[in-house]
Amino acid sequence: MAQTAAAPAADPVRDRASILAMQGEYIVDFAFDETVLLKPGYERAPAMRSGGNETVIVVEDTPTKLVLQHILVDGKSGHVTKHWRQDWTFEAPQRFEFSADQTWHVRAIAAELNRGAWTQCVYEVSDAPRYCGTGRWDYAHGNATWTSDPSWRPLPRREYTKRSDYNAIVAINRHTLTPNGWTHEQFNTKVLRKPDGSQQELAREFGFNDYVKTKDIDFKPAYTYWQATQGYWAKVRQRWDAYLGKAPGVRLKTKVDGMAMIIPLFEQAGKLEEGKKVADKDIDAVFAKWVVAAPAE
Repeated sequence: MAQTAAAPAADPVRDRASILAMQGEYIVDFAFDETVLLKPGYERAPAMRSGGNETVIVVEDTPTKLVLQHILVDGKSGHVTKHWRQDWTFEAPQRFEFSADQTWHVRAIAAELNRGAWTQCVYEVSDAPRYCGTGRWDYAHGNATWTSDPSWRPLPRREYTKRSDYNAIVAINRHTLTPNGWTHEQFNTKVLRKPDGSQQELAREFGFNDYVKTKDIDFKPAYTYWQATQGYWAKVRQRWDAYLGKAPGVRLKTKVDGMAMIIPLFEQAGKLEEGKKVADKDIDAVFAKWVVAAPAE
């Protein structure tokens, strides 16, 4: 009787090197295409194409946790936009999960899923939660690839300003290192989650984000911005962690676009760029107005 090959032992040191390899300066292309149509009468949405110049900075680096901050820079004007953030934790005991409109619950990760695995959590530009996924790095044929389990996430910014026919995505995310950078593939299913607990799947979508290393863009404005504001954003992360570090989790009182928090937090960071000060109580005031603990499950 043939024996099944055992899964390779976890190698967190090699995994860390793979995650850290995502830092650097890139030209990024974003592409999203609806593929399989699942709801009767549903019409395929137009394909989406966009891009940008993005630097990825290591914010935290420990043996079991890595934090990468993405910052966009406009090549012509030099305008800087703090973009998304990805945190990686080895054998994380828990993660947040998108459970309802503007609500994320903190839940334990099953031991069999978590063994030898890294949990990636992704955050909004305001450092508000987006989604987490858990999976192992694989090095078959010399290709460093991490693939997550399926997990829930809210609508992406490119969709929630245009769509109201679905309210959640279940996604599998895959990161792969390439000779010229790295890629982020998304295997998304668009779902209408109904109040009675039932679900209707509308369509599947494939997302492909291609990060290609570049030396042609001046990223100095991004580093200048981060030098001035990194202490401030560390305080913002601490306030989010107070909700996301333990059950039950967090609920936002903002509209789905989150601008009620994004605008004041970006304005406060802008003051620091100008050499002004921001008091801790000003950060606390934003959170007090818009953030509460999630209801107990």
